[in-house]
Amino acid sequence: MTTSFTSRVRQAGLLLAFAVSLAALSARASFAFSAEAQQMCTGDAFRLCSAEIPNIPKITACMVKHRAELSSGCRSVMDRDLKGGRLAESE
Repeated sequence: MTTSFTSRVRQAGLLLAFAVSLAALSARASFAFSAEAQQMCTGDAFRLCSAEIPNIPKITACMVKHRAELSSGCRSVMDRDLKGGRLAESE
């Protein structure tokens, strides 16, 4: 296996784990990300919080903790969702 192939397999695995996490998340009212948040924040979640995947409460807490480092689109969606009560921060 080449390093490139291994890297792609790992990245695909992380993407799948994150997608499954977000799907499970939608079933839990206290951690309901909007579809827009999922789209806008997936890259930031991988970049900043990949160690927390697939633990939804930890991903949420990590994203809130790293708010200043989020992309502007993700930050605005997260702020809106937090203000609207759609996201719950976790310890």
